[in-house]
Amino acid sequence: MRSKNFVELKIKPDTKKVQYTFVDLFAGIGGMRLGFTSQGCKCVFSSEWNRYAAQTYEANFHDSPHGDITKVPVSEIPDHDILVGGFPCQPFSISGVSKKESLGRPHGFDDPTQGTLFFEIVRIIREKRPRAFLLENVKNLRHHDKGKTYDVIMRTLEGLGYHIPEPRIIDARALVPQHRERIYIVGFRDPVKFDFPVLRDHKPKLGDILEEHPSDKYGLSSKLWNYLQRYAEKHKALGNGFGFGLADPDGITRTLSARYHKDGSEILISRGRGIPPRRLTPRECARLMGFPEDFTIPVSDTQAYRQFGNSVVVPVIEELAFAMVKSLRLSVKVPAVRRARQLEIAAVMS
Repeated sequence: MRSKNFVELKIKPDTKKVQYTFVDLFAGIGGMRLGFTSQGCKCVFSSEWNRYAAQTYEANFHDSPHGDITKVPVSEIPDHDILVGGFPCQPFSISGVSKKESLGRPHGFDDPTQGTLFFEIVRIIREKRPRAFLLENVKNLRHHDKGKTYDVIMRTLEGLGYHIPEPRIIDARALVPQHRERIYIVGFRDPVKFDFPVLRDHKPKLGDILEEHPSDKYGLSSKLWNYLQRYAEKHKALGNGFGFGLADPDGITRTLSARYHKDGSEILISRGRGIPPRRLTPRECARLMGFPEDFTIPVSDTQAYRQFGNSVVVPVIEELAFAMVKSLRLSVKVPAVRRARQLEIAAVMS
């Protein structure tokens, strides 16, 4: 059971104000949705192509997301105030790029299956003109292909006529016991005053989210544990930093990744001297990502590890949603001439 010392962030929305609508693209298991609904926003459309992630999404929101967004006509997407999306990060992540380069496969925008999905977001923004958007991706997006990928993304979004504050890399470690840096890109159709939230450090500890009596099935076999130790020693001798991560219960963990199901090596929990450590349980992974305790996990452990490793940290999204909604409510009207210029730019881009 979760420790009483664990801080569960709850930002209260002003329910007397207008309720903003949003669409949830590349929705995964709904981390973005949880953050925005916590601020009184209403989801009017969602899309997720992975059937296992969609299963988890439907189990928790009683809403079946549309599938492949590339096959959804814009006319079928409702008008909305805010667009949110964590477009696939694997084409831009450090591990994703390294793996694909080693296999001689394309990455970034050259990835034939995921790299161009950013432009699906552009397609929808161009046609629906939401008042604001929030996009999330891996920290490495800034430096992928020597910064060219990031430059294309920013120029494309600005070309749509949106006002974009300098994107911010936020580490979730102030809110959850995990070092997890992600880049967040916020845009507004009209000029507004917006400041990225400054996260108050709740000093979370890993031990606060650990289960008291996890099943023995999450323990590593002696064979796997010996392999991981030999692997770490080999790379240490070569001067590399590769190796397993034995987490400190009084500290924070490394970044949880989608590959966690393979061996759990990046975050291992000690079970005492002479006993191989264990993986986190799926419920502990959910807590590590800031999901509420009543969040349903209807899939296998393997799928759950992939889903939480690919997800967003919910309390971070909650903070961002609060700041965005506040900015929209305080926004000023755009002068007619400036608004006409924005529409002219958008028309040229189409």
